[in-house]
Amino acid sequence: MTVAAQPSAAQAPHRPGGRHRMQRVWENSPRRLIPQTWVLTARILRRWSRDPATLVQSLVMPAGFLVALDIVLGDGIEAVTGNSGLYGQVPLVALVGGMTGAIIGAVNIMREREVGLLSRFWVVPVHRGAGLLARLTADVVRMVVITLVVLGVGVALGFRFEQGIPAAIAWVFMPAVFGVALSAAVLTLALYSSNTIVPQATEIIIAMLMFFSIGFVPLDQYPDWLQPIVEHQPVSYTIEAMRGLALEGPIAEPVMWTMVWSVGIFAACLVPLAIGYRKASKRG
Repeated sequence: MTVAAQPSAAQAPHRPGGRHRMQRVWENSPRRLIPQTWVLTARILRRWSRDPATLVQSLVMPAGFLVALDIVLGDGIEAVTGNSGLYGQVPLVALVGGMTGAIIGAVNIMREREVGLLSRFWVVPVHRGAGLLARLTADVVRMVVITLVVLGVGVALGFRFEQGIPAAIAWVFMPAVFGVALSAAVLTLALYSSNTIVPQATEIIIAMLMFFSIGFVPLDQYPDWLQPIVEHQPVSYTIEAMRGLALEGPIAEPVMWTMVWSVGIFAACLVPLAIGYRKASKRG
């Protein structure tokens, strides 16, 4: 039995005036983008779910880190601020877990480039934007899952929502807002790198954002000269917004600045990311 080769564009019968015609669908048609992105996103998520190292780094380590932070710093922060340190620590760990996981995606795309998988996808009738969009979508899903796991541990330790259900839903998606922008930046570095050292070196930046943020210790505990940097960096803005959504405090301004940081980083990476992905897909 032989199987006929499939054309590069979908064909569907069309019968105006009683005559048969074939209607071709362009492979980069917007009609193809969403379903193909979903298929490729599911592929990435399945691979992550079957990798024990990825699961441990994405889920187990953030949960353990939150417990350690609460044991070491929880009482001290509550004595200084009057509120549980969990309202800064839970958002911080959710953010760090999401940002650290971006490195896993960057390393994976470098491996797929080296083995030629990206180039194989490039020659099949798949929307050119589906592969890259699927990676960013998978990152968003991963970050939301990490946030929910960290939230579950936080609730077990005493974290509570006091601003209602809509605020709680917004809280869950806040880490993904900045996280996907950072993921785009790390993917861009990976596509222009010949080895994994460069994207993995972003762990240093993630560590700096973590330690010098209001989620680690209150702002007034930092030296005076460092406080403006801590206050206005993107992780601090995101944590401040999440604290307001869960407990009390400003929401509109920190959300606005979180969006400004995220959109700015994503916009700066968009063209280099698209060009780098195209070049990586044409290798070999």
